Amino acid sequence: MMLQLILTLAVVMAIHASLWFVLALLVRRNDIADIAWGLGFMVMALYLWVMYSPGPLAILVYLLVALWALRLSWHIFRRLRGKPEDFRYRQWRESWGKTFYWRSWIQVFLLQAFLALIIALPMVVTVSTPEAPISFWNVPGIMIWWLGYGMQVIADRQLATFVRTRSDKAQILQTGLWRYSRHPNYFGEILMWWGLFLIVLPLPLGWVSVISPLTITGLLVFVSGVPMLEARYKDHPEYAKYRERTPALLPWFPKKQGK
Repeated sequence: MMLQLILTLAVVMAIHASLWFVLALLVRRNDIADIAWGLGFMVMALYLWVMYSPGPLAILVYLLVALWALRLSWHIFRRLRGKPEDFRYRQWRESWGKTFYWRSWIQVFLLQAFLALIIALPMVVTVSTPEAPISFWNVPGIMIWWLGYGMQVIADRQLATFVRTRSDKAQILQTGLWRYSRHPNYFGEILMWWGLFLIVLPLPLGWVSVISPLTITGLLVFVSGVPMLEARYKDHPEYAKYRERTPALLPWFPKKQGK
């Protein structure tokens, strides 16, 4: 049953990704894939809710994922509105040349859909035990999820306010949560998915969903999150000092200057 469900969701996500790919061609910007990312999880949550009879625990998981997905997609939409295409996607557009169309469809939209399906495993495993109630064993996961969600929301708001009000585009945000971590929004997202894993861990197939937080952690730490942004500011003198005293991900007190 689990394999059949995953294959069905794969088809759903392939359709979702392809529709966004067509929209990207029409508006001539691939960075709308970042908006589609969160909405893809929303699509999967709705599909599982409608097609299966969710119990209390499943409903909790779907609502948590939906809350995160809608907020993130809305946040990214507001960030992209009225601005040029994101620098990462613009670089790919320029470097891919004649292969741009099929590589965009496969390497951007379909790949994101595939990764979203893997990361959505905490939702998928709830189908195996539809009658599962919310219990004491879910509390640590719920608390970790809310901690991560709160960190991401606060970090995103602090960054948006800073970008809107700074007097010089070369300035680097180094206050609030950003004083203790160079990427607190990513750390918050990682916490959320580890929290979801703990929420579903008591289920018979809950252990399978460990692939979810491992995947999102690997992506943000080693692939598309921290490395890309760090590379963008590698020659920025102020960021170099910021990097010396502030942890990349795990929040901690900054080092004192000269030490």
